[in-house]
Amino acid sequence: MVQQAKHSSSLSTRAAPASGGTNTVSQDEIAHFSSLAQHWWDPTGEFALLHRMNPTRVQFVRESLLRKEELDVQTGKWLKGKRVLDVGCGGGIFAEALARLGADTTAIDAAADNIRIAQAHQALDPLLSESGTLNYRNCPAEELVQEGKGGEYDVVCAMEVVEHVEDPRGFLDCLRGLTKPGGHLLLSTISRTPLAHLLTITLAENILGLVTPGTHTYSKYLLPQELKDYFAEHGWRGAEVRGTIYDPVIGGWRLFEEGEFLGLGEGANYFLGVRKPLK
Repeated sequence: MVQQAKHSSSLSTRAAPASGGTNTVSQDEIAHFSSLAQHWWDPTGEFALLHRMNPTRVQFVRESLLRKEELDVQTGKWLKGKRVLDVGCGGGIFAEALARLGADTTAIDAAADNIRIAQAHQALDPLLSESGTLNYRNCPAEELVQEGKGGEYDVVCAMEVVEHVEDPRGFLDCLRGLTKPGGHLLLSTISRTPLAHLLTITLAENILGLVTPGTHTYSKYLLPQELKDYFAEHGWRGAEVRGTIYDPVIGGWRLFEEGEFLGLGEGANYFLGVRKPLK
């Protein structure tokens, strides 16, 4: 039986490294995803569920921004004029979507094999390869911080990433630093509940074989309230959490409003959006 971990386990306050920096990269995770890199653009393979989640990711980004500002959604380029950072971009599934929506997109990943696959796929589309709106880098988020790129991005995204890093608090610190004042920080991850263990590990990995066993580590999952508390601790108020679940009937993911079904929709996969204070 899976026991729910204590409330503050993964995001407990911890001392900073002696160097004053952070190292969020898990070498085990890098090795795992590097071994799967060739499958990123197979819509029926290892990352099929992420391909099907992509429209829901875009929906969440659009609706999160619309709650705070006006967007010209009629043109289909409603991210035009915005600098967007996709952290942990993998093979570029989401990054390409952001660029096609008009964003000046920087996409980074700590696994060189992932970036190689992403760049190869980008090269197949002249609109992406020649426009200069999509740029890939093989680096972790902390490298951008060290380069002085703090506060440069209108939108910072980290989709299905925080549950794979070595130091989630340090990782989130980097994301906060890279977001410009008034900008949006948008995440998706998995809650640390028995339901999430059942769906993402017992079923998806061990029984149905939808993803490779060992892809997820239950102890790294974060409860929505843990993330809300983390951001509130830094003065970022009004974080919004919206659950999502895969619906095999429609062959896609459904996005719930916050608190829908008494919050049960947030019991496994969920999105979180929060805006950086102006001061």
